[in-house]
Order: sequence, then structure tokens, then C-alpha cells
Amino acid sequence: MIEPERTIAEKTPFTRAEAALGAIDASDTVRLLLASGDLTLSLDPDGRIVDVAANRQDFPGCDTWIGQPFEATVTVESRSKIRDMLALDPGDSGKRWRQINHTSADGDIPVRYLIISISSGTRLIAVGRDMRHAVVLQQRLLQAQQSLERDYMRLRQIETRYRLLFDLSSEPVLLVEADSQRIQEANPAAHALLEARPGSLVGTKLTGMVARGSRDALVAYLGAVLTTSEVSPLTVELDPARQQLSLSATGFRQLGGRYLLVRLASANARTPEGAATLLDIVERMPDAFVVADSKMRIIAANIAFLELARAASLDQIRGRQLGEYVGRPGIDLDLIEGQLTKYGLARNVSTVVRAQGSDLEEPVELSAVRTSGDSPCYGFAIREIGRRLRDLPPTPLDLPRSVEQLTELVGRASLKEIVRESTDLIERLCIEAALAYTSDNRASAAEILGLSRQSLYSKLHRYGLGNLVGEAE
Repeated sequence: MIEPERTIAEKTPFTRAEAALGAIDASDTVRLLLASGDLTLSLDPDGRIVDVAANRQDFPGCDTWIGQPFEATVTVESRSKIRDMLALDPGDSGKRWRQINHTSADGDIPVRYLIISISSGTRLIAVGRDMRHAVVLQQRLLQAQQSLERDYMRLRQIETRYRLLFDLSSEPVLLVEADSQRIQEANPAAHALLEARPGSLVGTKLTGMVARGSRDALVAYLGAVLTTSEVSPLTVELDPARQQLSLSATGFRQLGGRYLLVRLASANARTPEGAATLLDIVERMPDAFVVADSKMRIIAANIAFLELARAASLDQIRGRQLGEYVGRPGIDLDLIEGQLTKYGLARNVSTVVRAQGSDLEEPVELSAVRTSGDSPCYGFAIREIGRRLRDLPPTPLDLPRSVEQLTELVGRASLKEIVRESTDLIERLCIEAALAYTSDNRASAAEILGLSRQSLYSKLHRYGLGNLVGEAE
């Protein structure tokens, strides 16, 4: 803390000094001087140090100052200040505090001095106050001020960039206070879209700009985006012009308040006829269709996929991992993604689909494609086969007939299923070889296979081998 520069003349003395102080002896005077400063020097009229009163730990080596000129104990730049203080009239009451720096082995020691003349000028008392703590505080204050200035300049630069991007953006954008729903900022593109004069949108309520029939839906939408970011855009109608607007918003907090960044688009701008027809067909097709980003997070899906996932709307599954709904964990999607990365497509892969919040699996066939570029997207066409399999009449199991057919199952079935079918294939081939070797003699075939006749007949039934009608087990 920097003390104000006050002279002795500016202070009002005791009105009755004799009564207030009484008879003060030398010891009392010493105590007063020690209390008034951290370092007290007794000087002769020529400015030579006669005695020193100080804490020796705070001012090491001060005893060596006795007998030296006052200005010999200070730095070069402080000597002129010492000469100025000593040159003043001893009776001058307008003397001020002056800061000087004493030299020491540990560095300069800043001290503020006031020289007082006593005993009719035969003795001078230099009362000093240690300024090291104040200097440290001043340095910290200066560093804090410089840091604030740097942060302020950085903030100004960021604000300038934000303002430039905000004003030059071709997308209409509004900054809305969530509680009052009043527009705080609007860029020129928003004024142009809403056919408003520049600056006229600031301060108006967003809900007051839409038609009465759209206000309740808008209020509900703005409340929803404050709790979740997975909300589909809303189409509203403006009040005077009956213009259709597509509105999407994102909530954020700033300085304890809640705000909405609202992006606008004209809903009257139609999608090209061919693209609109294609989107409508994909939405209505009976097979499920889903689009995922490069991290396999769901971007879009049609109604059929929502039914498979048991989701009420796309907002419930948008942004979630596709693996939560499609494929056996750690198997199918990894294999499919590998095929897509290598070939760009995958066709008729047997996998499963799980409903949201359920462990029940529905068998499906999946075909997929992958777009090119640094951030590819994936499209998946999914067809249910569980109902088709249930409706098929029971037929003998059509097992793979060769190793090549077995390897074709990779990517379409799990390793456990492939191993199981491999075992069945080997078992059937051995039974067929035994029957051929024994000229279709079941008893001999069972003997060379090391099976009982009952076990052999059971496996013949299982694999549909031979004509078993009328055979006794």
C-alpha cells in the first residue's frame, strides 16, 4: 500500500502538547522513534551517521554505517536525494518523505525517509520505513495489470473475429436470451431473411415474431434444446408474411445466464424434385435404412429402423453408437467396417438388431456402403429375416459342403457358429464315407465309426442322409 505524501505542515499538532506528552525522557523518545519507523538514523548537521536504531536481521550490516556519511550508504542514484533533504532549512516544516535505496550484500533495500531537525539543528533524526513489502506488492500489481491488459487485448481480438464471422456469415443467426426470449444480437443475414431494418430485431421477442399457432410449439422447442442437443429442427410460421421458417437452436450459459444460438433457414426453399422423391422413398421403404458417421454414430434413419430399435423418434437415437442396436458386440460391425474399408461395400451379411433397452435380438441381413473422403459416412440397408425363417417349412439342414463354403461364412456368422457348422460338416462327411464304404450297411457303418446303431440313426435323421422310412432303430 502506497502511503500519501504528507508534510509535517499539513498535519494538525496537539493543541496542548505539554499536557499531552508531559515530561518525556530519552528512553521515551527512543521508543517513539522506534515505533514511528523501521530504521532510525541519528545524524550530525553535516549528514554523518552518529547512531542507528533498527532490527539487525532486517538491515544486516547497518552497524557499519556509524561514522559514515549518510549518502555513502545508499546507491548512486539516491545520493542526490540525500543532499536535497540535508540542504533544506532545519526549521522547514514542509519536508516530504523521500525514497532511497541502501546498498547491501543481498541487494538494494528501498527505504522511505523523513529527516527531522531537533535541538535547534544540532541533531538530525532520519526516520525510515522499510518499503520492500510495498515494492513486492507494486511488482505484483504491475504484473497483474500487464496480465489483465494482455487478456483484454486477446479478448478484443477474439471479439473482433467473432463479430466479423457473425456479420459476414451467410447463415441467418440470432442470439436469444433464454428466460425472456428476447433477441440480443442478429446478424445481417437474419435481418435480410426476416425483411427487417438493420438493428431493428435487437430487443424484440422471438415468440412475438411467429404466428399464434406456432408459438406454443416454439416455446416447447426452446425449452427442450436447453436440456438436450438432440432435438430436430422446428418449422414455424411468421406472423405477418406467413413465411415458413426452419429453426434450429443450441443452448449455452454465459455469465450466469442462459442463452440460445438460433439458426434460421427458409422452409420455402424446396429440395430438388428428384432428391425430395428419393428421400420420401427411403423414409417409406419397408426395409430399415440408417446413416452413420465415420465414428459409427447414427446421423439419420427411416421409420423402419426406428421400429426395429423401438425408438419413438429419431431424436432418441441420433448421436448414439450404431453398435448399440446392430450386430453382436465386438464381432459383426468390426467385420463389416473392415469390408467397407477394403471394398467400399458389404452385401447380405447375417447379423442381428436389438431393440432399445432390450437384450432380445432379431436376425437380419445387412448391406452397407461407404462414402469416400477424409470423413466418410456409412449407409446400411437392413432387412428382417426372422419372420421369413420362422415361416419356412422344416427342411434338412443345408450345411456347407466344402472348406470354401465355410470360409464364405466369415463376416456373415460368428466364429462360434462357424466352428459348430464345421464340426457338423466333418461329422456328416465321415458318415457319408462310412456308408459308401459299407455299401449303405448301417450296422457296419456304425461299427467302423465307433457309434451305436441308435446314435447313427439319430445323426442320419439329423443330416437327412439315406431313406429312413421303415427303418428300425
